[in-house]
Amino acid sequence: MSLSAIFASRAPAAVILIRLMVGMVFLSEGIQKFLFPAALGVGRFTQIGIPAPAVLAPFVGVVEIVCGALILMGLATRLAAFPLLIDMLVAIAATKVPVLLARGVWAMAHEARTDWAMLLGVLYLIIAGSGPWSLDVRVAKHVGAERGS
Repeated sequence: MSLSAIFASRAPAAVILIRLMVGMVFLSEGIQKFLFPAALGVGRFTQIGIPAPAVLAPFVGVVEIVCGALILMGLATRLAAFPLLIDMLVAIAATKVPVLLARGVWAMAHEARTDWAMLLGVLYLIIAGSGPWSLDVRVAKHVGAERGS
């Protein structure tokens, strides 16, 4: 995949709503891992059995903050969405599959609603890109102009 293809987007302007939703949720969750480490950071990672919680919880927090901010700005949106896709797949496997097995499909569906929305949101951004109201558009134009010279 070329550099210009990574930054290019044919998404409608309304994709900014998806970027706002995904970016704000991840940015907020990443910050909260540091503000409330016992409940949402290292303590939570320990509780759900994530290995090396003292390392992985801050790492995930930083990834969520950085990638969430990039998505909000529409900068390297597709690249920023990939780590968040992995984040959501791990979160679903670690926290929602056990709910499914213990309490059934409806309890899992209730618990997973935000995870599902974030998973689909990042998938959409990977496919569609950031839209016309983004920094990616500027980068794509710059990369295109350099190739044309």
